[in-house]
Amino acid sequence: MLKRYGGILLAGVVLAAGLLATGCKTTTTAGTQVDDAAIKTSVKAKLASDVRLSTLTNIEVNSTNGVVTLAGQVHNPDEKKLAETIAKSVKGVVKVNNDLQVEKKG
Repeated sequence: MLKRYGGILLAGVVLAAGLLATGCKTTTTAGTQVDDAAIKTSVKAKLASDVRLSTLTNIEVNSTNGVVTLAGQVHNPDEKKLAETIAKSVKGVVKVNNDLQVEKKG
């Protein structure tokens, strides 16, 4: 009887260890993570250096596998489009998701 429960216990431990090991894996390599950090930094720097956008601090930039997401608020549709254009100009960017919101005036 002890052997029976010991086998079940061992199987449970092995299963749990397997699930834990696969649950901790990341889908991106260290190189990709570094590239995404460099892309994010470059996009932020280019946005900050543009005179028209330098006063905008509400733009959040994220990069995953070269896909840049812009979020936050801008003053008008022209600023939204300009931010997207600048992000697309950064080396390594494969796509830009422009989730910027235009301020409502009123």
